[in-house]
Formats: sequence, structure tokens, C-alpha cells
Amino acid sequence: MGRAEERRARQRGGRRAAPPTRSSGTPSEGIAPGGRAAARKAAARGKKGTKKGKSGIRRLFTWKKILGTFLGFCLLGIGAFIVMYMMIDVPKGNADAQKQSNIYEYSDGSVMARVGDKNREIVDLSEVPKEVQRTFVAAENKTFYTDSGVDLKGTARGLLNTLSGKGKQGGSTITQQYVKNYYLDQDQTVTRKLKELVISLKVDRTTSKDKILAGYINTSYYGRGSYGIQAAAQDYYRVDAKKLSVAQGAYLAALLQAPSQYDWAVASKTGKELVTARWNYVLDNMVEQGWLDKTERDAMKFPVPKPPKAAPGLEGQKGYLVKLANQQLEKQLVKTQGITQDEAEARVENSGWTITLNIDKKKQAQLEKSVKTQLISKLDPKKRSVDKNVQAGAVSVDPKTGKIVALYGGQDYTKHFISNANRTDYQPASTFKPVILAAALEDAAETQGGKAIGANTIYDGTSKRQVVDSNGDKVGFAPENEDDHNYGKQVTVQTAMNQSINSVFAQMGVDVGMDKVLETATKLGMDTGKLRPLPAYTLGTMGASPIQMAAVYATLDNHGKQVTPTIIKSAEQGGTETRMPDPIGEQVISRKAADTVTSVLTGVVADGTAKVSVAENPARDGRKVAGKTGTSDDNLSAWFNGFTPDLVTSVALFGEDAKTGAQTKMYKTAGLPRVNGGGFPAQIWAAYTFGVAAENSKFDLDTDQGAAVQPTWTPSPTPTRSETPSSTPTTEKPSETPSETPTESPSQSPSQSPSQSPPTGEQSTPVEISTSPENPFDPNADQ
Repeated sequence: MGRAEERRARQRGGRRAAPPTRSSGTPSEGIAPGGRAAARKAAARGKKGTKKGKSGIRRLFTWKKILGTFLGFCLLGIGAFIVMYMMIDVPKGNADAQKQSNIYEYSDGSVMARVGDKNREIVDLSEVPKEVQRTFVAAENKTFYTDSGVDLKGTARGLLNTLSGKGKQGGSTITQQYVKNYYLDQDQTVTRKLKELVISLKVDRTTSKDKILAGYINTSYYGRGSYGIQAAAQDYYRVDAKKLSVAQGAYLAALLQAPSQYDWAVASKTGKELVTARWNYVLDNMVEQGWLDKTERDAMKFPVPKPPKAAPGLEGQKGYLVKLANQQLEKQLVKTQGITQDEAEARVENSGWTITLNIDKKKQAQLEKSVKTQLISKLDPKKRSVDKNVQAGAVSVDPKTGKIVALYGGQDYTKHFISNANRTDYQPASTFKPVILAAALEDAAETQGGKAIGANTIYDGTSKRQVVDSNGDKVGFAPENEDDHNYGKQVTVQTAMNQSINSVFAQMGVDVGMDKVLETATKLGMDTGKLRPLPAYTLGTMGASPIQMAAVYATLDNHGKQVTPTIIKSAEQGGTETRMPDPIGEQVISRKAADTVTSVLTGVVADGTAKVSVAENPARDGRKVAGKTGTSDDNLSAWFNGFTPDLVTSVALFGEDAKTGAQTKMYKTAGLPRVNGGGFPAQIWAAYTFGVAAENSKFDLDTDQGAAVQPTWTPSPTPTRSETPSSTPTTEKPSETPSETPTESPSQSPSQSPSQSPPTGEQSTPVEISTSPENPFDPNADQ
């Protein structure tokens, strides 16, 4: 065979071995057997560098590996749970053993009260009507009779919230809650929640549902210091548990969600709405479960509970002091331990605390005596029905330390459960006016004429004068001065504070900006919540407590450094002390602003609405005093907030219907035409303060304004665009002065009515002069 033939033979063999091409299906030339697979591998190797990262991720996160990892974690969790289940035993019940007496001491360490006989009586489930038993199941755990005792979904949610710091989350079964109450504690920790889960499973296996339900309703905390359904039935409805109606049982079951918030006697409007909704929820669930006839349910009315009964040994003022101490300790526990309010309350009640108060025994006794001699002794409920509706509240604070050294909550805690020292449902009235001035000074605010607002700034004191905004437009607010008295178109801010002229401070509040006024109020110690910046609030028409107002004036007395009144000196449990917050905070307004307000407030005492009761009081003995009176619209409340350099005290009177608790007018109290801040409140303040305050102490004020400052200038007013004022502004005063006798009218205090309709005719804007006019009284007089 020649070379040509051999070559053709090789070519024929290569074509027969080559696979067909992808395009034509015919054999490809030049590719050896197995060439297609080899070509693919070569191409893949060629592109390996560009897809290395992507294929690496794919190899790492394949669905097989992800599933395997998940199953591994599941097996690990199951294994850990099995180990826990085997290691954790059901402990011996210890709830009763943990309840101990709390001891409350005066500041000197002497015992004031011992509170702790457990308010609990265990009752057998057979003594609780079946329908009442079911109210608790309907409220908390509808599947109670059929479940395994745990809610894994709810527990998991609770664990996640605990790990993320979000606190308590609902979802526990009745069995879990019983285990927490009886075997464990209220700690919000992962360890406690896991123990709760394991023990609940074991308890559900070994204990009947009836026994678990009995344990739950007998160990739960219902508020008012009551543990268990029997104590709660007595405290809220004055009946034994066996006589509870379905409606009453539904309220007690609803109460367990938030005892402190849902107690009808002290609940806010929102709290009452929430517990009513919860009550309806319980009953509707009973109908759904077939436990209650719908017709019977529709006929039910909300069972308003009875007022609280005070615990023995808390008569007089002791109960008010104990209650405030508990509230402040609970607030601190909520803040530092991430628990709910009702959990904190349960942790404080009867739990072996030793709480030392800041209450000074001498000052406390003097305050109680002052209220008795200056007010209660002059009331005659048999002769005048209004006299039984007058309530007094007072708080006294050391401005340098923030300590509450004395407190008056009412005539007797066993008869009047709500503390008048801490209630916020009455208006502070004109005692709010110093806050407006403080805001003006702090913000360097100006009148609409461009003059800086200070003690000697001129304003229009015309009653019912229309308030106007920066554009000169009426804002629809024209407050009336007390007795509709006109003080003239040119009065100083000092005179306006002395005589409590509503028209001046209404305009000033708008000049400053009510948003800034409310911001200053919050800094000084008031709880302004979500108040809108309305001009009407210039008259103190929001709610505030004597404790809040004492905080405001103590911060002023402390040169603008925030004071938060506190009753707790120390709180210790089981050898561990709970650290309370420092009552003295940061500088919230400048010293100059605070001291200027203090200087102005000395004028209210020297030549204003508190002159007779305070400045001219024989017991004063030269003490330096600043303060402000206030009387709300319709004479519902009357105040005097005053201070010496070392002691701040807020005294208030409230009109409260003795039967219904509704706000009532105090006209004709003790035979007087009305109760004004310069009357009983100022008299109580003076009798107390001048009996305990240090003598010869002086205000150390950094200011060149106000009644406490001797003027060094010579007034030289200049003409304004409307008229030329005289060198001495109009300072006409009302002819009536305060007096204790029924034949004379009490001192001037504003009758505040933000709804006054505007007068007819155009009202002028404030008139300013370029220099400060002379003070309307001798600044050295009795100061």
C-alpha cells in the first residue's frame, strides 16, 4: 500500500470515530473519541478563575448543608431540653415563705410602721362558684382544660423579648403562671423562663387541672396588697369568694393583667376604659366557650368595686407616706430591672423590705398640726355641707437635697385612700405663672414691641383683653382678671405677679411661645405629658399635684438645678440595698433666670396676694420668703406654693364631693365667700414654715431684677407709639384683702376661665417704655 492510500485510510478511520457536530449532527473532524466531554471539561477549567467565588458559595450553602445544619441545631436543642428536663425537679412551693413584713422608718431610724401580715386566705376550689372559676380560664387561657400546660409559642416570644431587653410579653398559660407564682419568682431572665417551661410540663403531668387552677387563683396578686381570690373578694366587693357573682369574678379575672392600673378606685380614665374592655372580653369568651348564656351575659352591668380599705396601722398620715414610698420604689424597680408595674408592686408588697424615709418627725408633726389648727378646726360639716367636701394636701421639700421632709395626704388614710399630696386631677391655677416668667427669662423672650421681658416690663392689665399673636391677630382668648378688675394699660410684670393679673400672663405666654413655656414646665418638674401649646394653659388649667409644684419651686429655690422630691432615704431587702436615683439633677434653667423669678416672687409676699397671711404673720420673725398664690376657676382648688432659702412647701385645698369623689366648688367654706390661695393655703403654709424653717437665712440671688432688689436707676420713660406713660405705672389694687372672717372678702387671686368670650371692641397691644419704671412698692419693706 502506497503512502497516499495509507493517508486516506487514516482519514476514513478518524471520521468514523468522531462524534457528530451540535449543529449538523454529522461527524466532526479533528476531535478524538470522547472529545465532546473533554471539551466541556476544558472549557469549564478555562472559566474556573472567573466563577471561583460563585461556585465556592454554592458549594458552601447547598440546600443539603442548610437542612443538615438546621436539623443539627434542632437535635442539639432537643438534647439540651431533655437534659434540662431530667435535671430540673419540681421544687417545694415557697410563695408563702417569701412574704414578709415591710418595715418603714423615719429619717432618724425610728420605726414608723410595720406592714406585712399577709392579706391571703387559701380557699378550696369547691368554695369558688364554677362560673367564677371559668372567668379566669376565659381571661387567661381558654385551652386550659385541654392543653399540656405550656404555650411554646408564647414562651419563645417571651424568651426573645427577654434576650432583646423588651421585658415581659404575654402568652403564658395558667399552669405557667401558677408555677411562676408558687414555685419560682418574678425575675425576667432566660434561666427562669426555661425552668418555668420544664416545671410546668411536669406539674401538668402530675397535678389535676382543678388543683392547678386553685393554686393559680390563690397565689395571684390582685392589687391593694391582696393575694388570692378570697382576699380580693373581700377587698373589692366585701364578700367571700363563694358569694362572688359572675360579673364580679370577671372583674377580678380582668384585674390580674394589670392590678395597679385596673383598680377602679385609683385608675385613670384610660385605665377604667381598659379594664372595662377586658371585663367584656372575659364574658364574651365565656359565651364563646358555652359557659355563659348570651342573654344572661347581655343583661350584666359592670360591677364597680368598693373603695379600698386601709391596712391596720396605717391610720392618719402613715398610710400616705407608706404608699408614696412604695410607689417610688416600684418605679425604680421598673426602670432598673425591666419588669412591669404590677410585677414591681407584687415584689414590694410584704416582701421583707426595710425602707427608711426622709420624713423628719418634727416637721411632719408641725405640718399636721398646722392643717388642723388653720383649716380643720374651722370647718363645721354639720352646719355647712360644703365643709365636708374640702380636702387638703401638702408636701415640704429640702431644696438642697430633694428630700421630702413632711407630707400631708388627707385627714386619714383609712378614710380617704387617695393622697391629696400626689393627685394630679386639679388645676395648679396661678401658681403656674412663675413658670411662664422663667421661660421668658431663660429664652430671652421679647414683647411684641421688641422689649426684653423682665420684672419691670410693661404690659396691659385690662381685664378680658384679647390676646394677640406676633402678627397682631387675635387668638380667641380673652381671660378675665379676678372680679373682672382692670389694672390699667401699663402695669409691670412685677405688679402682675403680685396681683396675679391673668391678662398680662396670657399675653406673655403667647409672646414667649406656649411650646417653650411647656418645655420649661417639664424641665422644672411638672408632668406636661402630651399637652398641646394652648394659650389657656397660661392660667394653669392643666392638672398637677402638690409634689410636682413643690418640684418646680424647689428647682427655682435651688438656683435652676433640677430637684425631684423623693421620700426614700434607703431601701434594703435581704441585705441588698436598691440604689435610688439622685434627687438633684442637672442645671435645667440658668441661675440668673431662676433667681430672678425668686426675686419677683418675694413681691407676692411683700405686697401681693399673700401679704396678710404670710408677710404680716407675727410668727415670721424676719424670715425671707418667696411664693405664689393660685385659685382655679369655679373655686375648685386653691394653692400657696412658697419657700424660704432652706425649705419649699406646696399647700393646696381641693373641693371633692365626700360621696362621689367628683370635683366641687368651695364657695362658702367655713362661712367665707370663697377659698383663695392667700387664705387657708397661705395660712397653713405660714403656720408650718415659721414653726420649723431656719431663722436669719437669706436668699443668695444672682439677679438685678425683682422685688428683692433695690433699684439703682432713675425712671425716665420715653413716648411710645400710642401714648406717653407716667413715670410711675398704674398699680391700682383691689380693695378687698384676705381675711379669716366671713364678713370680709379673701385676698385677690385669679378666677381663671379660659373660655371667657372676647369683649366687644378692639383691644390694644401691650405698651412698652424704653426704661424700667419704678417698683410699685418699697423693695426693702419687710424683706
